[in-house]
Amino acid sequence: MKRILLVLAAMALSAPLAQAQSDDKAYCAQLSELYRKYVQNATGRRVDVEALQALDDCSRGKPASAIPVLEKRLRDAKITPPGGGEFKP
Repeated sequence: MKRILLVLAAMALSAPLAQAQSDDKAYCAQLSELYRKYVQNATGRRVDVEALQALDDCSRGKPASAIPVLEKRLRDAKITPPGGGEFKP
């Protein structure tokens, strides 16, 4: 009986975490699209290795490290990230 309760508790706790991770990946994809469209290919723009790493991290499903970098690059370019708020892992 205790095992069943533990399994049910674990399932109940993992559902919100999975949803949050999915939301983070979707948000990271939005940031990547905005960065590529408005910042990366801007005239006179130099290669930004940190931003390229963030884009790669985002595409590999590692949004926690990518989102803060992309948000900062967008804000530096005077572009408000979707939702306008800071990422909170």
